[in-house]
Amino acid sequence: MQVTLEQWHTFITVVDSQGYAQAAETLRKSQSSVSYAINRLEQSLGVAVFRIEGRRAQLTEAGEALLRHARDLTEHAHRVETLAKHFAQGWEAEIHLTIDTIFPEDLILQALNRFAEEQPQTRILLAESTLSGTDEALLRREADLVIGHRVPPGFIGQALMNIEFIAVAHPLHPLHQLPAPLTIENLRHHRQLVVRDSGSRKLDAGWLGAEQRWTFSNGSTSIKSVCAGMGFAWYPRLKIQQYLDKGELKPLPLETGASRFVPLYLVMSEGEFAGPGTRRLAALIQELVI
Repeated sequence: MQVTLEQWHTFITVVDSQGYAQAAETLRKSQSSVSYAINRLEQSLGVAVFRIEGRRAQLTEAGEALLRHARDLTEHAHRVETLAKHFAQGWEAEIHLTIDTIFPEDLILQALNRFAEEQPQTRILLAESTLSGTDEALLRREADLVIGHRVPPGFIGQALMNIEFIAVAHPLHPLHQLPAPLTIENLRHHRQLVVRDSGSRKLDAGWLGAEQRWTFSNGSTSIKSVCAGMGFAWYPRLKIQQYLDKGELKPLPLETGASRFVPLYLVMSEGEFAGPGTRRLAALIQELVI
């Protein structure tokens, strides 16, 4: 590059200060050094960026065109320096976060938003998983931070919250036409909807061995199917509260097991050796859950 960042910065300062003398004062330099920097810039570019009218320096047409690009250039250079300082302090360039799909979306989004305000330079790679998929993200070291329903051997987890699952079906589903309370045997004669395990173990958590079974890879599609009367399922209450309120879903009056609780844990794959960004994000998640 023929023009230095310092020369571009001097050019911008002359514009913002509305003159060479004012720019010299702002930059804490002599007026002659400011003039020299602008002259060198113009010689390197082969165009004049200022014309002197009276005692004021006015932008030329070329200067007007170059000003916006000069601001972009210096701002980008500033961001690069800030990023370098950020990494020099040990902050990670990116954080891999894996969460079980039963964790409330609004909580994780709030945590990520707060983290972004504090550390905008750190990239977040968020992956959603179900059942054993969360464990495998830890075991394969594919995630720095995990929210899952269990803590694999060799890791230490922090208890976050308990998620309540309830058995539901559409209000007009045949199960709601049977005398209450319902038994597990009643359920086995109807279609159960389950969400596929995203891990390699293909766990069947919650399946009752129903004669009919539909498996979904997407939780929201599964919920819409139950709302359409296609079967029954257990869902986190937080995920389906709006459908319960609208009367699109209704809890099944089971004799036992109408609701169950699944604990969620927060696990850092590197434990005490986790980076400052990972630890800070973990702290923000804990603060919001509490």
